[in-house]
Amino acid sequence: MAPGQVRYAALIEALGPGVDAAIKDLEVYAGPSIPAGYSVETEVEAISRKADEVHFDRFHLYGYSGGAAIALAYVATHPERVMSLAMDEPATDFSEEQTAAAAALGERMNRLPQEDAMVEFFKFSLRPGVEMQSRSEGPPPAWMANRPAGLAAMMSAFITYRLRSEGLREFHGPVYYSYGSLSADYTEKMCHRVANYFPDFTAERYEGLHGFNPSQTAEPKRVADALHRLWSRVPASQAPGGGQAVL
Repeated sequence: MAPGQVRYAALIEALGPGVDAAIKDLEVYAGPSIPAGYSVETEVEAISRKADEVHFDRFHLYGYSGGAAIALAYVATHPERVMSLAMDEPATDFSEEQTAAAAALGERMNRLPQEDAMVEFFKFSLRPGVEMQSRSEGPPPAWMANRPAGLAAMMSAFITYRLRSEGLREFHGPVYYSYGSLSADYTEKMCHRVANYFPDFTAERYEGLHGFNPSQTAEPKRVADALHRLWSRVPASQAPGGGQAVL
């Protein structure tokens, strides 16, 4: 839920000066209120706008959590623009199984006060017995104010979205999927389902991590090395931008 400049600072430093990284925050968190008519398409179209703005014709795409789910949807609709896809702890793969589980979670959360609803969300996302660390003392950062409403809107959008799976099969670039060993088992199940779409697919499990202590902040050098290996598998003739990446 953290802004991209916070979430990806360590990773961008670890990637090194040869990478032209464009950070793209989710549209659902861009302002104090949810964009009118918000949907997965809202986020997908915004990635293209961001790429056009920074003059990326084709680019490597990396996403985390909700952003990883959006990245998957982007590749399904714009496979021609993406050179490689990397996803860390995607919030959903838009499968019937995951959509049903998320819908049930949303119903439970809607019946609870906001703080209890977030606890329910954490429990859903972690393996049984794994507990969140206590909050640090002091007031929450200002950007947290619109996160609960944004999370609810994004969950609703994910539940109603229908992934264009044939678009995924049209994508032939390399794909990297990472997840933490402490995340709920649905994360690994999604990994196996997503792998079926792509001929060049690599998965990596990060021991002792989960979606609220993700790899790009806990082990940025390892993630940077994995991304460089991923990007190196794109033929030079297909990668005119070289190190251009949208995070």
